[in-house]
Amino acid sequence: MNRRPFLAGLLAYLALVALVTLARADQTVLYEKVSAYSTIVVTEEEHGVRTLRFGKGGARQSVVKLGDPDYLALPYARVALVGLALSEEPRRMLVVGLGGGTLPMFLRKYYPNATIDAVDIDPEVVDVARKFFGFREDEFMNAHVGDGRRFIEKLRQPYDVIFLDAFGSDSVPARLTTQEFLQAVRRAVAPGGVVVGNLWGRSSNPLYDSMVRTYQEVFDELFILDVRDAGNKILLALPRKQPLNRDELMQRARKVSAARRFPFDLGDPVKYGFLDARAKGQRGRVLRDRNLEQRKRSP
Repeated sequence: MNRRPFLAGLLAYLALVALVTLARADQTVLYEKVSAYSTIVVTEEEHGVRTLRFGKGGARQSVVKLGDPDYLALPYARVALVGLALSEEPRRMLVVGLGGGTLPMFLRKYYPNATIDAVDIDPEVVDVARKFFGFREDEFMNAHVGDGRRFIEKLRQPYDVIFLDAFGSDSVPARLTTQEFLQAVRRAVAPGGVVVGNLWGRSSNPLYDSMVRTYQEVFDELFILDVRDAGNKILLALPRKQPLNRDELMQRARKVSAARRFPFDLGDPVKYGFLDARAKGQRGRVLRDRNLEQRKRSP
């Protein structure tokens, strides 16, 4: 037996383990607090990169490099921005689920005259976004503390783009997945606007097919984008008939990023993974409010 390849592989593995261990050791916990909804943990790495998690072992909710709104470390964020290509000139935008404020701060930089509202149910999260992630409100950008569903249900003026990016420690809150909720969202988006949903994919989300099926029931058009190197799926839902193929959406997205001078090509995520999901699949069922209690009792 030739032991050299084995030893080389073992050394490479040990080096990788050492690097991972070192990276974790370099993280400094800046803040940890149990709120009414989760355990909020803020860590900092070198170069001012800060991460928000719900629970020490939880998934990364937000990653922000202080003073740099262009820093979109989580792959799903760039893909979600493709939704901007499906609204002619967004003047009012809503983000449900503030987190560290990554999406609102990026939008604020590139759409300086647009109204940008963010809503989060946890006042501690809003406070952390302000104190640790550089989130700043002004005459055009505001954070609201409250239930995202109730906020949308009470709206009187529609938004051009609505980002549904609310996550608990491991999933989208059940109340934000039902047909009744999405019907309220449809009423809250302008006829020429778009709803952008961020979901975990099928491999880590047993309700993925049902969530997609529920979007299909409510909206007239639905496109799904894969997220490279992540388990997310981005849903682009339209309250109107507007069939598009991959190349058409890719061209629209590229025009937006070029006109707004984004630091990346917004067409790339469309080229990577695009699905026209207008056809209703049989794998899922429509999620409804009356089934929420049953879902809570399920293991």
